[in-house]
Amino acid sequence: MIDPVSALAAATTAFNVIKKGFEVGRDIESMTGDLGRWMSAVSDIKKADEFAKNPPLFKKLAFKGSVEEEALNAFMAKKKAEEMRDELRNLISWQRGPSAWQELIQMESQIRKERQQAVYAQKEKQRQFFEGIAIVLLISASVGILFGFGWLLVSYSN
Repeated sequence: MIDPVSALAAATTAFNVIKKGFEVGRDIESMTGDLGRWMSAVSDIKKADEFAKNPPLFKKLAFKGSVEEEALNAFMAKKKAEEMRDELRNLISWQRGPSAWQELIQMESQIRKERQQAVYAQKEKQRQFFEGIAIVLLISASVGILFGFGWLLVSYSN
């Protein structure tokens, strides 16, 4: 599971470095590492929001309050990331023109695609695996309880 609070902290740190870089006159090219970290963190925030909208079945049943808290954290992180994106778009457009922002969006799309293939697919597999284990355990416990009641009924009827 991706923690939206940690992703927001990473995005904010990278964003502050980028913003400071613009203030001291650094050009975009010298901040590509910082931009990449910011984009990765924003991508994590978006994925956390997707996970919060569709939590695992076990989490829905067992940890109801936790699901709502995660959804709220993901929502707030998403809104803060949108604010950072707007400010960054203004900074980049001001320094390099609107076409530079479009180039950055294309680069972000590529990074997101790569992360989707590498990281998020693995996290989704882990989530499905643990959800499957939880379902098997729940079914096993239910069957065990039913057999236990059946055994008690047979034992007491004799």
